[in-house]
Amino acid sequence: MQQTQSSTNMKVSMIKAFSDNYIWAISSNLGHNMALVDPGDANVCIEFIEQQKLQLSSILITHHHADHVGGIKKLVDYCKSKQWPLTIYGPESENIPHCDVALNESAKVALTDLDLEFDVIDLPGHTSGHIAYLSQDNLFCGDTLFSGGCGRLFEGTPSQMLGSLEKLSALPEHTQVYCAHEYTQANLNFALSVEPDNTELVDYYNQVIQKREQDIATIPTSIMLERKINPFLRCNESSLMTSAAEFSGEKVNDKLQTFTIIRAWKDNF
Repeated sequence: MQQTQSSTNMKVSMIKAFSDNYIWAISSNLGHNMALVDPGDANVCIEFIEQQKLQLSSILITHHHADHVGGIKKLVDYCKSKQWPLTIYGPESENIPHCDVALNESAKVALTDLDLEFDVIDLPGHTSGHIAYLSQDNLFCGDTLFSGGCGRLFEGTPSQMLGSLEKLSALPEHTQVYCAHEYTQANLNFALSVEPDNTELVDYYNQVIQKREQDIATIPTSIMLERKINPFLRCNESSLMTSAAEFSGEKVNDKLQTFTIIRAWKDNF
């Protein structure tokens, strides 16, 4: 478990799950209640709850994949056994187990017990109904934006994913990005193949290597950093267009074509 104080009244703790998943535990200075983001594994969450002497009151789900929703049923049963009220939030267009409140981009999530409010952002691409939660410049974005990369297109189109990434890239540069996987080192190996002359990318890669050798997490990242080093946020840059053209043998004219080529390139990297 790794803890960060991410704002004046929001505390974000990392719960590691499976081989590379991060489940985010959100609490505040108000009391002992907490929320979880994408609890794919109930056991590690319950262990965290009991160690920290917290009470689970909310679950925020970004999309329907099993490694993000697989712990819900056991957590529901656990809260029932404790007689804790629990509310589960998730995207309205996806089948989320035990979902109490279905969300789209027009919604806000008010966790009054934590004195926190989240804006909901629609992010189709990885899945058709993927959403993110944004509060106090802290973004919980599931499998849409990773450090140095983005999610695979399982259900959405390249155009949808590019649009989703552009929404996130337009957020304030100091926004902290809490994604759901430790994919950074692998993502940067690919990013360097696409943009080898990006000196900020090279510097970041060296920092990441040192962190991972010490088993230190590379997440959260920031929008400012990702704009500088993430190829999927840089598809309008001439260096990316040139790499996409050289890889594909096609004439590349725009950012969507660039994104489509490098996303397919990454799939087979």
